Amino acid sequence: MAQRFGGRYSPGGNQQNPVPAAPVRHALESRVKWITIAASPFLLGAFFRAPAGMFTDLAAFGIMALAGWLTREGLQAEAAYDARRVARRPAFPRKLLGGVLTGLGLGLGAYEPGALAGAGLIGIAGAVLHWLAFGPDPMRDKGMEGVDGFQQDRVDRMVTEAQRYLDGMKDAILRTGERRLEARVAMFEATVHDLFRQVQQNPADLAAARRYIGVYLVGARDATVKFADLYAQTRDARTRQDYEALLDDLETNFAARTRQLIQGGRTDLDIEIQVLRDRLAREGVASPERATAALESRDAVTMDELLRAPDHVPGRTGTKN
Repeated sequence: MAQRFGGRYSPGGNQQNPVPAAPVRHALESRVKWITIAASPFLLGAFFRAPAGMFTDLAAFGIMALAGWLTREGLQAEAAYDARRVARRPAFPRKLLGGVLTGLGLGLGAYEPGALAGAGLIGIAGAVLHWLAFGPDPMRDKGMEGVDGFQQDRVDRMVTEAQRYLDGMKDAILRTGERRLEARVAMFEATVHDLFRQVQQNPADLAAARRYIGVYLVGARDATVKFADLYAQTRDARTRQDYEALLDDLETNFAARTRQLIQGGRTDLDIEIQVLRDRLAREGVASPERATAALESRDAVTMDELLRAPDHVPGRTGTKN
């Protein structure tokens, strides 16, 4: 269904509002339709065969339709995996099973009495072609080194629950029949997703964001439901202005919290860098600036003197052995 775009440069748009993020899609998702197309002869020819042949053809078509659905789900899971810096591998290898079912469906549809080997070869070829067309499932976790698995699971559960609150807001605002309000809620959702991504990439930020992705989103959903019911009956302009002002306040606070979490991560990085430099200094390891000064020393003429040059750098204490 066509939808009106409500971005920042649209009539009545707010210059401060972000454009809603596009849905995550896999580049190969459009190829899935060819699985159904390849299975269509089984469906069309089933009604011109004997009962046993009709059953096998319909079963072959159903198996390949299921294979196409699993393959699409697997591609969507892979796209979500690729879009995140920290991600677990999909719990279920959907593309792998989709390939197996594709081969099984092709083999069953091609089976004829006395031609079992030929049907088996066709099935194997179909499974191999499926693997070549769509590739394997992600089989390893990404960016999980040093990440608490239990904490990551908590983040995933809370983000999933928070997304249900957002979906409730979108469902409720549909009752108003106002495309502009729908676009406004979608812009707020884009801001919330920025916070989701920050927490997913750094699960340690969950404690600081818990109130936002829990209590505040529940309140936003409940307010949206009440506004949609009231506005659908009264079409009161003041009520609409109050609701849009609420969305503005919520969006400003969510964006500010996201920036604070990002800035906190940068501060932690600066502290880690400084601690590491201090430890290196205590171990007597020359800093990059001092090493460069040693190599550029005019007093160093031979290789031995180059290696001993840090002992002559101004400010270094100690004597040569």
